[in-house]
Amino acid sequence: MSCVGFFTAEQLARVRAAGDDPRPVSTFRSPEASASKRRRVAEMATSPDPLVRAAAAGSSLASTEVLQRLSVDPDLGVRSAVARQPATPPDLLDRLATDAHETVRGWVAANPAASPDLLARLCDDSSPTVRSVAAWAQHW
Repeated sequence: MSCVGFFTAEQLARVRAAGDDPRPVSTFRSPEASASKRRRVAEMATSPDPLVRAAAAGSSLASTEVLQRLSVDPDLGVRSAVARQPATPPDLLDRLATDAHETVRGWVAANPAASPDLLARLCDDSSPTVRSVAAWAQHW
């Protein structure tokens, strides 16, 4: 059941009018991440647990150095997390696009930071899955 059914006519009118208002809903900005939070992510990247390392790779606080180290991790899930991280630098995406496992290459193709040239190369990948993801990503 939708909560819209419980609105009064006046409340519904205000909700509809709010959609036409160009002002942002909120001006709240999150504070900058502290150095200790960044250190924690770097420590997570050294964990013996691949799920913790993958979480570090997926963090918005992962540094380029952390992503570089994790891009050659022996665990498929960790490399995949680096491949799908939007902050992964282009040179790392290029390297991950040659990973032996199609899952990593597929995540590179799905990464919004993948360059048009990289997507074009992935359209010629040996894996049909990677080729289809790359073709799809070229049109978004």
